[in-house]
Amino acid sequence: MPIVNRIADLHGEITAWRHDIHAHPELLYDVHRTAASVAEKLKSFGCDEVVTGIGRTGVVGVIRGSKPDDGGRVIGLRADMDALPIEEATDLPYRSTVPGKMHACGHDGHTAMLLGAARYLTETRNFAGTAVVIFQPARREVPAARAMVQDGLMDRFRIEEVYGMHNYPGLPVGQFATRPGPLMAAADRLTIEIEGRGGHAARPHISVDTVLVGAQIINQIQSIVSRNVDPLQAAVISICVFQAGSTDNVIPQTALLRGTARSLTPEVRDLLEDGCTRS
Repeated sequence: MPIVNRIADLHGEITAWRHDIHAHPELLYDVHRTAASVAEKLKSFGCDEVVTGIGRTGVVGVIRGSKPDDGGRVIGLRADMDALPIEEATDLPYRSTVPGKMHACGHDGHTAMLLGAARYLTETRNFAGTAVVIFQPARREVPAARAMVQDGLMDRFRIEEVYGMHNYPGLPVGQFATRPGPLMAAADRLTIEIEGRGGHAARPHISVDTVLVGAQIINQIQSIVSRNVDPLQAAVISICVFQAGSTDNVIPQTALLRGTARSLTPEVRDLLEDGCTRS
């Protein structure tokens, strides 16, 4: 399907927005520079309404179509603005200028794409109803989307449905992918604190080794999906942090495991939670 000429004309400008956001990453709710830039651009595009501070630092723009719409339909289009606490290891001309922060998950692209859509929609208004563009902070904090909803996002703007998309580097340039049913998984954080009995590494028999306990827990967790989830369903549990000890001759008193559980249905989500509790 050919790209609309006007959108193609905006490519260079949208790319510049993305590069600027990438060079100035911000974390969680502390996206003041990004949010201010988004709000300024939405106003310059001619949005009918621009609201800031929803969900602390979220930004919302309202664009009304020019075609008759007896039903008054309102559709939300969403993007996220926050970066990751990661050091950028590239030599790109627009690499991160902030130590320890990087747009490694592509939210700079999400924000730039939605700004491009807002620019096009405000120029043309060739649709019925109302489009509400939503720029969310702190996508990795569970309360973030809820905070915007609690600030009246859905009720204030009478939003009926919300659509968004996520970049996917594995796809060829210019292609989109979707599927029937659920597409993006529910993401739950997993934290396990282990308390044992520390001691000298040469006398393990009088200690309770939290490293060994943690290793056994990880092994058990890995069997939850393979032996409890229907093979026609999908689920993932990944332990991504194992913190214990500080020297090579002391069995640590405590250990910490952290990870993520991903699921596509409420039933599988409950199963993962139950399995982790039992492990």
